[in-house]
Amino acid sequence: MTYQSALKTYIEATNSHQFEKVAHVLHPEALYWFTDETCATHDAIQHYFEQAWEKVKDEVYEAVDVTWLTATDTTAVCTYTYKYKGYVEGRFVTGSGRATNVFVVDENGAWKLIHEHLSSLP
Repeated sequence: MTYQSALKTYIEATNSHQFEKVAHVLHPEALYWFTDETCATHDAIQHYFEQAWEKVKDEVYEAVDVTWLTATDTTAVCTYTYKYKGYVEGRFVTGSGRATNVFVVDENGAWKLIHEHLSSLP
C-alpha cells in the first residue's frame, strides 16, 4: 500500500459508516482535531464518527484537490478540501471544509493515519 492508497482506503472506510473499517487505517496513537472537538483515543474518535453518521444520514464524504506537501519512505502529509452530502432530519445537506492528514508507516510496514485536522468553511 502507498500513502496515496492509504488516503483512498481511509475515505472508502469513512463512507462505509463502519468504524472497524476506519480503525483499520488508524495508527494506535491517532489524534484528531475537529472543528469542535479534539479526539486522542480510538474510542473518542469512534464516538465522534458514529455521532456524525447518526446526524448526517447516508453521508458521502470525499477529498478533492488533494495536495501532498511532503512524502518520505515513512511519513506523508496532505491537504485537501473535504466535501460531504447527506440528510439531516430528512433534509438534503452539503458542506465542505479543509483537511490536513498525516500518514506514517507503522512497525508492520503499513501506512496509517496518525493525525487529521478538519476545519469547516464558513
